[in-house]
Amino acid sequence: MEERQSFYTQKGYQLRDHPAVTGAMEDYLEMICRQARAEGYARVGWLARRLNVRPSSASRMVGQLRALGLVSFERYGIVRPTEAGRKLGDYLLYRHDLLHRFFRWVNGTQDELEQVEQVEHYINETTLRNLEALMERLGAPH
Repeated sequence: MEERQSFYTQKGYQLRDHPAVTGAMEDYLEMICRQARAEGYARVGWLARRLNVRPSSASRMVGQLRALGLVSFERYGIVRPTEAGRKLGDYLLYRHDLLHRFFRWVNGTQDELEQVEQVEHYINETTLRNLEALMERLGAPH
């Protein structure tokens, strides 16, 4: 007898696992949190330049993040993560940094940014934590 499994498209898996926050939203929030760690806030224009998008696109995405309660958007284009946004952003930065470390180690390179950006939205937290534990056991550099 054939076993029935639930298969989805990549987009279907994303919507099933994170119905409100898309991969693009994660990219924006990650960048906002990275800049907020350094400067205390980010600006829409800076965000647009860093992500190679138009300011109108960055502003629209910040509006969506604000609607989800992940950022506050103030006068003069100042964006700050809320407490919920900071918590999610901390995880997103952890995920990004761990995957970058892993790919550099495995591939013997200094920069694997493009690969990290392509993979990071598709790995779940359990796998990420197990990957970190494996790297520790195998002596991967920090």
